[in-house]
Amino acid sequence: MSSASSPVTHQKTIIWSCEFCGKKNVYPQTTLKGGRFPLRNPPGRDILYVDDDEDTEYENLDDMLIVLCVDISGSMSVTSEISPGNSMRSPTYVSRLQGVQEALHMVLSSLQKTSSHRRVALVTFNNEVTVYGDGTKVPLTLRDWALVDYDYLKKEGENYSTPHCIAETIQPLTQKIKELREHGATALGPAALISVAMASQFTGSKVIICTDGQANIGLGQLDHKFSHCPAPSPYFYNQLAHYAAEKGVIVSVMTFEGEDCRLAEVGRLADHTGGRINIVNIGTVATEIQSAVADNVLATSVMATLLAPDGMYFPYEEDNHRLVREIGNVTDGVEITFQFAVRPEKVESFQQRDRVPFQLQLSFKTRDLQKVTRVITQQKRVTISSWVWAGSLNMSVLGVHCAQLCARLTMEGRVQEAQRQLRAQQDLLKDISQQKPSPKEESIYGNWISTMSMICEDLTTVNKNTTETDTKQASRTSSTASLSDAAAKVVYQMKRAKSMSGKAQRVAMMEN
Repeated sequence: MSSASSPVTHQKTIIWSCEFCGKKNVYPQTTLKGGRFPLRNPPGRDILYVDDDEDTEYENLDDMLIVLCVDISGSMSVTSEISPGNSMRSPTYVSRLQGVQEALHMVLSSLQKTSSHRRVALVTFNNEVTVYGDGTKVPLTLRDWALVDYDYLKKEGENYSTPHCIAETIQPLTQKIKELREHGATALGPAALISVAMASQFTGSKVIICTDGQANIGLGQLDHKFSHCPAPSPYFYNQLAHYAAEKGVIVSVMTFEGEDCRLAEVGRLADHTGGRINIVNIGTVATEIQSAVADNVLATSVMATLLAPDGMYFPYEEDNHRLVREIGNVTDGVEITFQFAVRPEKVESFQQRDRVPFQLQLSFKTRDLQKVTRVITQQKRVTISSWVWAGSLNMSVLGVHCAQLCARLTMEGRVQEAQRQLRAQQDLLKDISQQKPSPKEESIYGNWISTMSMICEDLTTVNKNTTETDTKQASRTSSTASLSDAAAKVVYQMKRAKSMSGKAQRVAMMEN
């Protein structure tokens, strides 16, 4: 039952018809005496249920780990000019690795001042993976067969101990970072796996991956320039992303501009865990790492269940009136949108209703591993007036939903569906602007639609060049594989789009 329920009490029975599925539930009056049925509807429309599980172990919220996973392959020696020369001196060049080293020194110094109790571990990768941990013990080196053994890497990471906080380890860690040298291939997949496994020991931990090339050795290999290389598959990164999300680990991925790192595939790690995805250069890498360090998990294992009355459905997701969506980790400011519709044969019956109930059930774990279920029930008015409907639409919600949905469809390879949705949203935006002008929001969301339209158009052109014998699944895989790193970054960021009003409201709250 919910706050929208209307149970009827008779002499010997209680009758309650579910407002969502319509099923009639009949209970004998004796259930009232036994306390197995509520005497009235749950109070309020927003209720929290906390699982009173005494077996849950206490989790110290400060007991989290930051794993810095750094590429030291040969391509990290590429230099960029950071200071132009003149008649008195030559220009100054810095390699990518030098830029990352300087950024890491800044991050460690900042953590020592602001969060001295935090623990930080270092992992590097090239032909092999080296786990330096907190820098106080002999490094663990993994090579050859270990780079293709998923279970072995996972076990090594889960059992690896990082006992000391940054206040105790900043000097040895700083020295290890200073001594790094670039050479060899790019074992990104194995390094990401052992880093996530290390972080999985503590809910709310973070893995920050910084790379400049395609994974070309070991698990998660994506570079298939050589004939003996297996075909690339997103399975490894999907599997690792689900493992990280299940353990409450945030993974952020940063790649260097001008390179093809197959961000569409590797970015799945960040997309599913609530992390950041960005393309950096020597000048911006420090800021991006600092931002990733600052992100905090609010809840893990988040699962959303949305109930609507029978006769409704959720386009692009679920063909019935009950939608279940796995969200994973949630950080501050995350916005989730849903789209619903009424079946054509049910439109007339819904038009005769004054209100329609919806219920959102959010199950999640807090940072201290407390299991919580939040149930929000609301009834929304029904209107048959298109003028009232368009005039009262929230442009912020509409824009965010359009960006998130089209980006998600694109990453799933459903490019044509994304294009149809974009065209529909463009038409709707024009209709709304005539009744409810809002130049600033129209400009923002119009730009989002234009950006996604260009990306989908590019993907459509690529797909037209594939053979007609390609299967549907192969077409979907090739769609995401065709995304450039720059396009993948935009699409992933669109998937996590936030409303401008919400951002302005948070800024105003901080200023007050």
